[in-house]
Amino acid sequence: MAKKIIVIGSGFGGLAAALRLKAKGYDITIVEKHPDLGGRARVFKKGSFTYDGGPTVITAPYLFAELFELFNKNISDYVDIVPLDLWYRFVFSNGQTFDYSGNEKLMEKEVKKFSDNDFKGYHNLVNFTEKIFNKGFTDLSDKPFNNFTFMLKQVPSLLSLKSYKSVYQLVSNYISNEKLRRVFSMHPLLVGGNPFTTTSIYTLILFLEKKWGIHYSMGGTGNVVAALEKLMKEEKIKILKSAEVTEIISKNNKVEGIKINNHEKIDCDYIICNSDPPNVYQNLIKSKNNYNFLFKQKMKRMDYSMGLFVYYFGSKKQYKDVAHHTIYFGDSYEKHLDKIFEEKILSEDISYYLHRPSATDPSMAPNGQDAFYVLVPVPNNLSNINWSNEGEKFKNLILDKMDKSILPGIKENVVSDFYLTPDYFEKDLATLHGSGFSIQPKFSQSAYFRFHNQSEIFNNLYFVGAGTHPGAGMPGVLSSAKVLDRLFK
Repeated sequence: MAKKIIVIGSGFGGLAAALRLKAKGYDITIVEKHPDLGGRARVFKKGSFTYDGGPTVITAPYLFAELFELFNKNISDYVDIVPLDLWYRFVFSNGQTFDYSGNEKLMEKEVKKFSDNDFKGYHNLVNFTEKIFNKGFTDLSDKPFNNFTFMLKQVPSLLSLKSYKSVYQLVSNYISNEKLRRVFSMHPLLVGGNPFTTTSIYTLILFLEKKWGIHYSMGGTGNVVAALEKLMKEEKIKILKSAEVTEIISKNNKVEGIKINNHEKIDCDYIICNSDPPNVYQNLIKSKNNYNFLFKQKMKRMDYSMGLFVYYFGSKKQYKDVAHHTIYFGDSYEKHLDKIFEEKILSEDISYYLHRPSATDPSMAPNGQDAFYVLVPVPNNLSNINWSNEGEKFKNLILDKMDKSILPGIKENVVSDFYLTPDYFEKDLATLHGSGFSIQPKFSQSAYFRFHNQSEIFNNLYFVGAGTHPGAGMPGVLSSAKVLDRLFK
């Protein structure tokens, strides 16, 4: 009889884990607290507008295709994922722009707009990030780091790749222009890290984008979730929705099952958590008797990613000149990030990511209108910011900033809107302290030093998703499910 696995949470890590282990012959039940699947990638519909809840930048789409190939199926029969020509448009507070793409001729032109001298440095930076990518992603992203000896074996190559530097320091070795340094060092913010403290291993994202490009799922990222749900149903994976796991039942060094909505109990042989590890260890496991001293210290010393303020809005005016992905930089960079990550205070000098899916896909908004979301990094809930008081003020600040820069006249043209604060991430998505991406991707919190894919405490409890190895972002969470291929024979 097939061994029973419960997967808690249906973000991309959980969906991928369920499918990978189903292909190995396990009996899989996926349990989701919301009435819909997707976790951070769930979909919100308001009026005639469709809003992707969270992840919108699809890189390494082959990781999705692999999940269909496990069952001899073709992803293109389920969802249409298309490449984008323009990846990001960077906009600076003085109005200068940088169009970022995979076209090297255009990239040369864009770099030279800011600095003639930096194109060679940019080229050398890309070459160096390829070496980091080959080690950090190709070699290690799907390997379990449960063993300290395995970690030690990686140290010489990680040191030769300058992993002791921060992303910003490494980029600054190659690029002299301050604005270009921002452009090429911002990637850690996509996975919850501060470019000034995140290990330079994460510059591999720069090469990962070059290798596979940036893609969009027609109908929104939610259509990828829908495609995976359809595949799971075809493969007879049991799906429980509106079923919140309120306890993981454990005895000694094993987990035995889960409690749903505080009463119904389901037994199993293994549990895979696509749920924030620090929250699981702190709040879902009631008995902490076998948490040893070292593990308690690990829990205490963790630094958490920033929080996110996400404002979703529909516009009756169409902004045809606005790119699919825009990243706007405020006046300050390091000082602003310090306020978010270290001082944990709100600033009026914001930077933000603006998503306009209707640039590629008119179906996301009514005819002649636009659907947007704007994501603003803010302090996590260790800040004690009262979002009930601050939320509306902060929304108006964002609208004001956009009205004066990228979206002139937007204040008069919003026809549908709502926003999510770190409180949503803490209460609805169960991330400790309302962090947007679980723990930060510092060197001291990477690989072996992250929460392990196979629990340090319970030998039949496993983790996928942002808080475990290899980390946040779509390629990271999908790769965390690949680690399970090695742990489950």
